[in-house]
Amino acid sequence: MPNRRDPDHSGRGGDPAPARGALGDLPWELPHSFLGLDEEAGGFADARAVILPVPYESTTSYGGGAKAGPGAILEASRYIELYDQEFDAEPGPAIGIHTLPSIELTRAGAGEAMAELREVHDRVLEAAGDRFVLMLGGEHSVSSPAIQSHAARQAALHAAARAGVEGGDEGEAPRITVLQFDAHADLRAQYEGSPHSHASAMARVLDVADVVGVGLRAVCQEEIDVARAHDGVTLIWADEMWSNDDWMQRALDLLGEKVYITFDVDYFDPSLVPSTGTPEPGGGDWYRTLQFLKRVFAERDVIGCDVVELAPTPGLHAPDFLVAKLVYKLLTYRFQRLFQ
Repeated sequence: MPNRRDPDHSGRGGDPAPARGALGDLPWELPHSFLGLDEEAGGFADARAVILPVPYESTTSYGGGAKAGPGAILEASRYIELYDQEFDAEPGPAIGIHTLPSIELTRAGAGEAMAELREVHDRVLEAAGDRFVLMLGGEHSVSSPAIQSHAARQAALHAAARAGVEGGDEGEAPRITVLQFDAHADLRAQYEGSPHSHASAMARVLDVADVVGVGLRAVCQEEIDVARAHDGVTLIWADEMWSNDDWMQRALDLLGEKVYITFDVDYFDPSLVPSTGTPEPGGGDWYRTLQFLKRVFAERDVIGCDVVELAPTPGLHAPDFLVAKLVYKLLTYRFQRLFQ
């Protein structure tokens, strides 16, 4: 149990909030926060990053269980080694990562839940300020309100900046780009009667964002037609990614300056992550994915991120651990300049 509380280990010691004073030296378990960070390393005031768990599931069409994904990610993260040999550092405590309580969305219907999540995300972004917000889903439908919220925020920031320029006008804000890691395009206008389905997540954001999908290998004709009709939609197929690494530069060239990353874990080959609702053969691998992500964070301004669609399998912990480590790498790459 490598992350067991050790007062001599940077970022792991200290007494938990309910047990201060005389009880502080007892062997309390790690907090149920991302990486098990204590108040010093995970407090909101000094955090550079915020984790928002959204365990929502309503429109899954095959395998269920995505509602348990955020909890499984947080639990597995408490056992991750904090040291990252790529940067010769312990990024977690240095970044400061605050974990919010889980959001419980309304059960009144998918449309109502997504409207509620949009309000939630607007308020979280406002409270977070300059902090980087990473959302844990839940099914992929939760990404749409988050992307819309970030697009609106970027538009407001652009307008404020233009208004501050002498003689300037507001102009039109550049569209953000969604970098979508996924086996599926999620471009259906609706699925099984719902426009708020997980299969429609990217269709709901085309009015505010361009989309670059990578790792795709399971789409319908409707989605191909949507992609061909929109100049701002690009599909990069999984088999392209296996032939050579040229796809990385192609994808980077398509990204605007402001990028939101949505990461559906069925992007990975099911040999790595079988615990997802609709696993598809022939997906992404670990190290080339990290290589690409590192470049994206270094060369673009990534404004927000989500990781969705982990559906934990009882007794099979490897996928939970992989996804938790992916979240850690995403945050490390976002703040990689701290360690260079």
